[in-house]
Amino acid sequence: MLKLIDVSKTSIATSLRSHIIESQKKNPIINDPMAKYCLDKLYSLASEKDRELLFDRKLPLALTNSQALRARKYDAIANEFISINPGCTVVNLGCGFDTRYWRLKNKNCEYIELDLPELIEIKKDILKEQLSYKLISCSVLDASWIDTVTKRGNNNILILAEGLFMYLPKNDVIDLLKTISERFYNSKIALEVTNEKYIRGLWKKIIRRKIKSQLGFDAGSLFKFGVRNGQEIESYGDGIKVIEEWIYTEAEEARPKIAKYLTPKRSQWTVTATLNKDE
Repeated sequence: MLKLIDVSKTSIATSLRSHIIESQKKNPIINDPMAKYCLDKLYSLASEKDRELLFDRKLPLALTNSQALRARKYDAIANEFISINPGCTVVNLGCGFDTRYWRLKNKNCEYIELDLPELIEIKKDILKEQLSYKLISCSVLDASWIDTVTKRGNNNILILAEGLFMYLPKNDVIDLLKTISERFYNSKIALEVTNEKYIRGLWKKIIRRKIKSQLGFDAGSLFKFGVRNGQEIESYGDGIKVIEEWIYTEAEEARPKIAKYLTPKRSQWTVTATLNKDE
C-alpha cells in the first residue's frame, strides 16, 4: 500500500490531475501524457481512502485551468532558457510528481529534480526505467543541493520553483535566495510568490478554507512566505534582477473568463529574475 505524505497528496490532487483534465479538452492548454501514466501508477498503489480523496474528487475549473496555464508558463521559461543556453542545467525544486521533463521541446540540458526523500522514493518506484535524469533527495532548504547541481560549474543554470516557496518559512526562503544569489552566475530563477497579506490574519484563514474546499483537505497548506511586490525579491541578494512578473489571468485561455476581472493582479504570481548576469 502506498503511503503518501502531505506534499505528495497536494501534487496529485492539484498538478497531476489538473494537467490530465486540461490535456483531454478539445483545445488543450497543455499536453501531458506522462501525467496520465504517473497518475495511473499511483492510483493502483493508493488506499481506497486516498483514491476517493485525491483521485475521484471533482476539481473546480478555476483550479485545473490555472494549474495548466502555470505549468505551460514554466515549460516556456525552460524551453527558452535551453534554446539560448544549450547544454545548460535545469533544476526543478520541490518537483513532486511533476512530469515537465517529458514536456520539454528541447532536452539539450542536464535536468535535475529535487524533493523530500519520501517523495523521491515513490517517484523512482512508479516511474523506474522512465527516469533518465538526476533526482536529489533532500529538503530545498538544505543548501547542500547547490553543491550537487554546480559540479559542472555555476553558470547557465535555470532554477524553477513552481508552487513551492509560499509554503516555506519566510526567513528560510530569504536565506536560501541569498545563498542562491551568491552561488549562481549568468543564471535565472522563476519562482511563484503570493501577496504577503495572505500569510497572516483573516486572509490566511480564508486561503486555508479555500484550499480545503477545493481539495477536500488542507495538507497543512498554509502560506508562510509572501511579498509586497515582485521587486522585493531583489532585496534578498545583490545579484538578483527581476525581469518579468506573470499571473495566469493574463493568458487568453484563462477560465472562467470573469477571473481576469475578479482575481487581484498580484495575489499569486510568478517572478522571473536573472542571477548575476553579465552586462
